[in-house]
Amino acid sequence: MYAIETKSLTKYYGKSRGIVDADLTVKEGEIFGFIGPNGAGKSTMIRTLLNFIFPTGGSAKVLGMDVIKETKEIKKQVGYLPGEVDYYDDMSCGELLRYSERFYNKDCTENINELAELFELDLKKKIHTLSLGNKKKVAIIQALLHSPKLLILDEPTGGLDPLMQMRFFSRLQEENKKGTTIFFSSHILSEVQKLCHRVAIIREGRILKVENMEDLRNNQFRKVRINFTGEVPDLNIQGIINSHQENHTLHLFFKGDVNELVKSLGCHQLDGLWIEEPTLEEVFMHYYEKEEYR
Repeated sequence: MYAIETKSLTKYYGKSRGIVDADLTVKEGEIFGFIGPNGAGKSTMIRTLLNFIFPTGGSAKVLGMDVIKETKEIKKQVGYLPGEVDYYDDMSCGELLRYSERFYNKDCTENINELAELFELDLKKKIHTLSLGNKKKVAIIQALLHSPKLLILDEPTGGLDPLMQMRFFSRLQEENKKGTTIFFSSHILSEVQKLCHRVAIIREGRILKVENMEDLRNNQFRKVRINFTGEVPDLNIQGIINSHQENHTLHLFFKGDVNELVKSLGCHQLDGLWIEEPTLEEVFMHYYEKEEYR
């Protein structure tokens, strides 16, 4: 059974695009990244999966259950962390979390106290006195307190300082080791790179690519920088995806046989040659800019 499964899932807001024909499967027990810039459709996908908004077309299942027909049961087993949080200002953190606890018909006191200590949250403080970062801590605890089978995180680290981000990522890995599936939406690729097993790239509401994280990062893409002693020649080498020139230096984004590249450069006078692994951001931009995916 998949933790998340969508088929041709589509959502339009009138004539405005939300998501279009989204086919996606997330395996039970994996940490799955969902990446794209703001406005790409990430939050629309999440809100549709949680039945906060109705799809225009297609279908979706969460934990094997239909997101529309069985939404009540789904919500019992899912922890959700929204990108922006807004609470009842006059409640204390502890009152809010105990209120949330009652939706799950279980005693979550131990979890709440443990998480409050981990994230250094004073449960006695009123919501209206909290900083953005402390409100995000409340939201994190609220998502985790009932030990959900599936965590859905929408831009989860906004407002957290680096120490709390590190603790948050560590806690997510602990939850995943216990069997929790994590669906992690972000436009910060370094976050996704730290955690995720697989990743989907979304652009303008359409899923462009689903890749294993290691394949995406190490899919024979290389950054190449070549310093020539004289004028930069025109290189006709199979595997050059794009290139740009700066004075006597040629920068390549390359996917091909490195031996053929070096052999072809042998007839030119070089002042230096660097070949290195690209960052995830650079690989992401390659997929995002390809004309065939527009």
